[in-house]
Amino acid sequence: MSDSAAPRWALLLVLCGAIFLEGIDIGMLNVALPPIRTELGLTTGELQWVMSAYVLGYGGFMLLGGRAADLFGRRRMFLVPLAVFLVFSGLGGLAADGRLLIAARFVTGVCAAFMAPAGLSIITTSFPAGPRRDRALLVYSGTAGGGFSIGLVAGGLLTAVDWRWVFFAPVAPALLVLLAALPLVPGDPVTRRPRRRVDVAGAITVTGAVLLMVLTVEEAAHVPVLRTGGTLTAALALLAAFIAIERRTSSPLVRLGVLGSRPLVRANVMGLLFTAGFFGFQFIAVLYLQEFRGWSAVRTSCALLAMGADAVLAPALTPRLVRRFGHARVIVAGLVLAVLGYALFLPVGADWTYPAMFPSMLLVGVAFALVYGPLTIVATDGIAPAEQGLAGGLLYTSFQFGAAFGLAAVTAVTTAVADAGSPPGTQLDAYRAGLVVPTAAVVLASLVGVWGLRGRRTGHGAAAGRGVTGRGVARQCVTGACEVPRSGSVEVEQAAPNGR
Repeated sequence: MSDSAAPRWALLLVLCGAIFLEGIDIGMLNVALPPIRTELGLTTGELQWVMSAYVLGYGGFMLLGGRAADLFGRRRMFLVPLAVFLVFSGLGGLAADGRLLIAARFVTGVCAAFMAPAGLSIITTSFPAGPRRDRALLVYSGTAGGGFSIGLVAGGLLTAVDWRWVFFAPVAPALLVLLAALPLVPGDPVTRRPRRRVDVAGAITVTGAVLLMVLTVEEAAHVPVLRTGGTLTAALALLAAFIAIERRTSSPLVRLGVLGSRPLVRANVMGLLFTAGFFGFQFIAVLYLQEFRGWSAVRTSCALLAMGADAVLAPALTPRLVRRFGHARVIVAGLVLAVLGYALFLPVGADWTYPAMFPSMLLVGVAFALVYGPLTIVATDGIAPAEQGLAGGLLYTSFQFGAAFGLAAVTAVTTAVADAGSPPGTQLDAYRAGLVVPTAAVVLASLVGVWGLRGRRTGHGAAAGRGVTGRGVARQCVTGACEVPRSGSVEVEQAAPNGR
């Protein structure tokens, strides 16, 4: 790629277009579920699988997708899944029964699992380390969040016409993005090193383990405990087998030593808890507005529009705050705002007006802008170029697990308190009880963030708290020791001599 800035930012625009479509695809479907059930005659369990199939495909194949970008080329792993994503999104709109729609959603999720980490790693390897890369990552992540938020509104408008347009609408923009990406996405560098052996056993066991764990979480609220216990046991057995394989193979799919990066681990924990809160809150808000208050899909979408504040704030405000205060402080501030937003919604009443709900919606949108993008920077900072796809895959896997855990936990709590046929007062009690889940999840995430800040001040002094940008600090990875200088901390990551 040319050294000039213009091609890089044109590339970023294309990558943002793809991740925006992925985000809007999820958001639009949320408010289209009731008419889908009515026309296709789906049971509650089948309707749940319209959502769960995507989460299974996305979360189950994310680690494999992230590593595939490193092993087989980022360009290939971005363009091919984008093309398949385009096709199966359209097929979802042609579905005449629930099984075809569920299958199309699963394949779409798998495509996103390969496309999203490939796009992230293209950015981290195309933009030089420092403020420009940070801004690019913040714009990319903010676009993904903005796509989801805007999808909530667009889904309501399209559903008012016909729910099938929720699937047809992304096809033409996806085709344009694909055509624009062909000349802009750089080819992968050709190396003279011997071709690495593909870790097939590791790929099978980790994908199977993640699929079963996501399935366990998705089914936890509505299937017998014995069945979920068996699924979880099988998942843990596959995970143990995967770890054993990775410790012994010379070409691991996931180098276990990468988990020695404390910033990466913290980012994954906070990402899981934050998305658990975000999706859990949104689920309750939609139930309250549509099922309890009887609002239409369009009116509900407009009510959720304030949550789309991240689409504007993420690229415009977040980079400035990161430069001024450092990634870690911005993340913690966002988490605190999320806690406040959820807490304000806890006393939700039977006749709340929109002005009473608006502060929570706005705070949650601002929190997303402050947390989501900086987490991607922290998770990929200091990671070797050959493992950028892996780092992105780990983070996006945590995001998907968080969404699954949040939805399952909120569903379990609300169902335990009341079902759909319960009196209005009992339903309100169920919503209030369910809101404790996102609030508690983000409180825990805040504690993790504060703990990270405290550790940096103790171990590295005030300079770390200001967000070191890497100037004047050498990064040495030749002998296995790498310094991580830009995510608000300077930490030494020590790899084992054999690379694991």
